[in-house]
Amino acid sequence: MGVNNDQRILKYREALNEGLTQAMDADPSVFVMGCGVDDEGGIFGTTRAAFEKFGKDRVMDVPLAENSIAGIGVGAALLGKRPVIVHARNDFLLLAMDQIINHAAKWEIMSGGKMNCPMLIRAIIGRGWGQAAQHSQSLQAFFSHVPGLKVMLPASAYDAKGLLMAALEDTGTVLSIEHRLLYETESHVPAEKYTVPLGKAAVKREGADVTIVAFSFMVKDSLDAASSLSEEGIDVEVLDPRCSSPLDMDCILDSVRKTGRLIVADTGWTSFGITAEIAARVQELLFDSLKAPILRVALPDKNTPCSGPLEKDFYPGVEDICQAARRVTGATGEMKAGDRTAPLEHSTFQGPF
Repeated sequence: MGVNNDQRILKYREALNEGLTQAMDADPSVFVMGCGVDDEGGIFGTTRAAFEKFGKDRVMDVPLAENSIAGIGVGAALLGKRPVIVHARNDFLLLAMDQIINHAAKWEIMSGGKMNCPMLIRAIIGRGWGQAAQHSQSLQAFFSHVPGLKVMLPASAYDAKGLLMAALEDTGTVLSIEHRLLYETESHVPAEKYTVPLGKAAVKREGADVTIVAFSFMVKDSLDAASSLSEEGIDVEVLDPRCSSPLDMDCILDSVRKTGRLIVADTGWTSFGITAEIAARVQELLFDSLKAPILRVALPDKNTPCSGPLEKDFYPGVEDICQAARRVTGATGEMKAGDRTAPLEHSTFQGPF
C-alpha cells in the first residue's frame, strides 16, 4: 500500500536526514564534511542517517578548523565534487570568510563563467541553553550582501528537505542557515525526491489586512501571531521568502499591494539587516500603496545575554508581532505578560552541539 504524502509527517531534522541520503544516493559526487557529523547526535540528528548508510568515506568527521574545511570544500567543488559542509554554529563561518566570499562566491565570475563552485554550507543559529553572544548570532544578512552566494532559511520540514535538494542541484555555493529551535518542528514531507525552488516565496497564510514577511523561526511566531490576531478581527497574511538571497520581491510586493501594510520579522539584528532591506525596497516601489508605516520585528542592537531570564526578554516573539500588527492597523490591545517568546525545552536538545 502506498504512502499518503499528505499524512506523512516528519520532524525538520528527519527531513534533512532523508533529503541528504536521497541526494547522496542519486549523486555519488555528494559528500559531507564537518566536526561531529559521525557523532551519535549527528548535528542535531541531521547527518547520522547518511553516516550509517555511506560511512566515513562520504560522511567525514574533520578537525574544527572552519577556514580549512571551507577551503577543502572549494577545492573539491572545483574538481567536480558536491561538498556539503556542516557547521554546528553559523557564528564560526566568520573564520572562513575569505574562502566563502573571495573564493566560493567569485569563481564563476573570475573564470569568465568557465568554472563553478557547487557547494552547500549548512550552518546553525543557536538559541537558548545559555548560548550567549558568541553562539547565537543570525548572520544571514552578512552573506546575503555578497553577490555570488545564495542564502536559504528553511522554516519547515517540507522546505528543509526541498531546499536542501535544490541546493544540491545548484551550480553555485548555497548557505543554509538553520534555526536550532526548528529541528523538532513537524510538517508533511513527501517520501519521494522533490525540490523547492531557491528564491521562490511561500504564502503560509492568506489575509487581507496586513502582510508579515518572516524568516526562519519568525515564520512560526508569525503564524502563531496571525492565529491570535484573527480573534481580534485582524486578518494577517504571512509570507515566508525561504531565501534572503535571491529574494522573491514579486511575491512580497503583490501581497503588500493587497494589504497596504507591512511588518518584516527576522531573527537577526534590526539595524542594517534584512528587515531594513525589505522595508527600503517596498518604500521605494510601493510608497503610494502603503496605508501605514512599515514596522520591523527583529533583535535589538545588543549582544545576546547568557542568563535565561535575560535571554527570554531579549528575543522578540509572538506578542511583539501582535503589537506591531495592532499598530499598523490602528487596533488596540495590551501586551500579554509572559507571551513574548517561545522557550526552548531542554528535552528537545540533541547534543553535543
